[in-house]
Amino acid sequence: MFRARQKLGKYRILGRIASGPLADVYRAFDTIHKCRVALKIPKKDHHGTSHEDFLHEVQVATRLKHPNILAVQNASYIDEHFVIAMELGEESLGDRLERRISTARALDLAEQALVSVAHAHEHKIIHCDIKPENYILFADNTLKLADFGFAKISVRTLKASGSGTIDYIAPEQAMGRPKFQSDVFSVGLVLYRMFSGKLPEWPYEWPLLGHDRLKARFRPEFAEFLKKALRIDPAERYADAIEMYEAFDKLQTRARRQRRASAKSSSKQGSSWRQIRWREFQRRYRKTLETTHQCRRCEGPVAESMQACPWCGFDNPARGCTTRMPAHCPRCERGVKLDWDYCAWCYGPGFETETNRHYPDKRYSARCANTRCREPLMPFMRYCPWCRTKVKRPWKIAGSKATCSACHSGICDDFWNFCAWCREPVGRE
Repeated sequence: MFRARQKLGKYRILGRIASGPLADVYRAFDTIHKCRVALKIPKKDHHGTSHEDFLHEVQVATRLKHPNILAVQNASYIDEHFVIAMELGEESLGDRLERRISTARALDLAEQALVSVAHAHEHKIIHCDIKPENYILFADNTLKLADFGFAKISVRTLKASGSGTIDYIAPEQAMGRPKFQSDVFSVGLVLYRMFSGKLPEWPYEWPLLGHDRLKARFRPEFAEFLKKALRIDPAERYADAIEMYEAFDKLQTRARRQRRASAKSSSKQGSSWRQIRWREFQRRYRKTLETTHQCRRCEGPVAESMQACPWCGFDNPARGCTTRMPAHCPRCERGVKLDWDYCAWCYGPGFETETNRHYPDKRYSARCANTRCREPLMPFMRYCPWCRTKVKRPWKIAGSKATCSACHSGICDDFWNFCAWCREPVGRE
């Protein structure tokens, strides 16, 4: 396993994103192109056929150029490791589905999910492992399909195994006979979970688990659309994702009209009270607190240093955000500087020493209380990044005299519902 700041060719490891039985995926920085990338690196314990699968994945993904398919930027051998460099997203669709999602946003993501599979089917490629974790979400809400390691190219005859993720695999694919309709079944399960909040299980007898919520949110025609995609007999499903997308597009004509009407209505009536509140907060405190990110749950303005969202109390609300720092802590994923020996935000392990030089920063405004250290600190650090000593002084917020009753750090009691540093509810008189 690679550590944060470790070099691998032209890449500098920032942290690990995911680990599977065959490969690890890391967040890294390309020191030549000056951009962040995702690196997929097969584990050395697996050779032979698994290695060929990774080569196959690169070759298939290279054939598919589409805005909703994750692009492979480079693939090469570096220090005896086979390294696949890809675009770096913010999170997987699986992560996003763990939080509340609006109907409008879910419909937009569903359309992108279908378009990507339809493009693969148009090029006679069956993905064979469609699941939320293989859809990557980017900052502009673009969804991209990834991981074509199990993909099969359809010719006159199709030889394949029952590879895939068991929760989303079609019955005929589990028996080693994947078809275009198998991908239809899998993406149908992804959409059903997205709209109902539940993942159905075998024997998939209608009505499925979560049907009541689906019925309450959509017209009967939409439920029938998903029901057809999830038929046990492949012949009764849509022939491929192209046909499925066309059916979806026809159903959404009315929904799009309603969305446009709602958007026009809200623009005429003005922003909601919550947005007005956030805007006023940003006007007063954005520069002081560096609240340049959005909470992963409620989308309110938050800072990278916050331990909890001050609006909804969600833990580590800015996790996975794009930081101004040159590296990430592999534990909490907050930004860190290259000359720090430890993470200043969580009690994580130390970093691999990369430089003995100390870089100045205008955000340094205090000193470590450890007399043997006395290195500079930034506001709201929890630990000294040089000696790992816990910062005991309560940080204050310029422009606000209020303090948390639990941790005594500064809070914005006119706006916040929770303390951003310890999650204590904010009491208002």
